[in-house]
Amino acid sequence: MKVHEFQAKEVLRRYGVAVPESKVATSQDEAEAAAEALGGGTVVVKAQIHAGGRGKGGGVKIVKGPTEAKVAAEAMLDKPLITHQTGPEGQVVRTVLVESGMDIASELYAGIVLDRAAELPVFMASSEGGVEIEEVASKSPEKIIKRWFDPGTGLLPYQARELAYSVGLEGKQAGNAAKFFIALAKAFVETDASLAEINPLVVTTDGEVVALDAKINFDDNGLFRHPDIREYYDPNEEDQLEVEAAKYDLNYIKLDGNIGCMVNGAGLAMATMDLIKHAGGEPANFLDVGGAADVETVANGFRILMSDPNVKAVLINIFGGIVRCDRVAQGVVDAMEKVNVDMPVVVRLEGTNAEDAARILNESDLEFLVAGSFEDAAQKAVAALN
Repeated sequence: MKVHEFQAKEVLRRYGVAVPESKVATSQDEAEAAAEALGGGTVVVKAQIHAGGRGKGGGVKIVKGPTEAKVAAEAMLDKPLITHQTGPEGQVVRTVLVESGMDIASELYAGIVLDRAAELPVFMASSEGGVEIEEVASKSPEKIIKRWFDPGTGLLPYQARELAYSVGLEGKQAGNAAKFFIALAKAFVETDASLAEINPLVVTTDGEVVALDAKINFDDNGLFRHPDIREYYDPNEEDQLEVEAAKYDLNYIKLDGNIGCMVNGAGLAMATMDLIKHAGGEPANFLDVGGAADVETVANGFRILMSDPNVKAVLINIFGGIVRCDRVAQGVVDAMEKVNVDMPVVVRLEGTNAEDAARILNESDLEFLVAGSFEDAAQKAVAALN
C-alpha cells in the first residue's frame, strides 16, 4: 500500500526520524493559514499524489509568505498534476503539504528495500541526493553504498556510522546521520514496510539531518497489524477499476491494451498475457479470479472487464483444477445477460467439468468464440479485433 508524503512523515516522526515542521491543507485558505502558523516566512507547497516527479511537473513550489502559499495551493488543488509516473491524464491533487523552508548545505539519498536474494533488508545511502536513484545506479553505481541488516537487531550503530562516513559526512553531521539511519531502519521493520525512501535527505547548514521528502510503501499482508496505517489508504489515488475489483477479492491490474483477460491463477494469467503479445495483440489487464472462484466472483470479474472502455475483445482462459469450469461458464453467462456485450468473447475452458461448461455455453443464447487450445485462444482473440 502506498501513502502520501505527509502520511509517511507522520509515521517517521513517531520513530524519531527528523522531518521538517509542516501542516496539511485541502484548500487555498487552509494553505494560507498553514504558512502563517509556520512563521510566515519561506515555505514549500507540495502537491500530495502517489507519484514521483512532482517538482518537474509543477507540484512543488518554494514561496515567501502566506499570500504566495495561497496562490501556489490554488494553482495545484483540484487540478490534475502530470508527471512521468502519472501518464498523460495526470492525477488530481486533493491535498497539499505546506512545509517550513530549510537552509540546505547538501542533499543525500537514503533508502531501504527488501533484498530477496539475501533475504534481508538492505540500507542504501548515496551522496547523490535529489536525483532519481535509478539514474545513479545506471551511471555511477559505485556511489550507492549498501549495508544489509538483520531485522531482529535492526541497523547496528557501526553500520550506521559507516554509511554516514561513506557519503562524506563527519563530526556532528555524521552523528546525526547515524541516528537518523537507525531510526529509519526501525520504522521500516516495525511497520512492515516494503520500501522506505528519503530523497533528498538533506544536511542543513547547522548540521541537522532531515527527511526533506519521504516515500514509504507498506506490505499489504502486514496491514492487519497496523490499523492506524491502514487508515491512510486513499482510493482516489488508485485506478477505480482496481478499487472495485478489490471489493470482490479479485487480483486485477489495468494495462494499456485492448484485449481483456479473465484467468484463474497468477501464473496462467501471466502466460496468457505473454501469448496475446506473441500473437500480436495487447492485453488490457491482468485479472486472476482465484482458484476457488464461484459464479458471483466470475460475474463481477467480467463486469469489471467490460467497464474498461479500452477493451475491444475478451479472452477467458480457465484451467479447471480447484475451480470448476462449469462454475466459470455459468458466471460468464450470468454476467453477459446483465451487461451489454458488443464485442467478441473468446472462451477456452479445460479441466474439471469442462464438458458441462461447454454444454452451458452452447445452451445459452449468447455467442462465444470457443478455442480448443491455449495458443488457439490467443490467436482467436487477436483475430477477432480485425
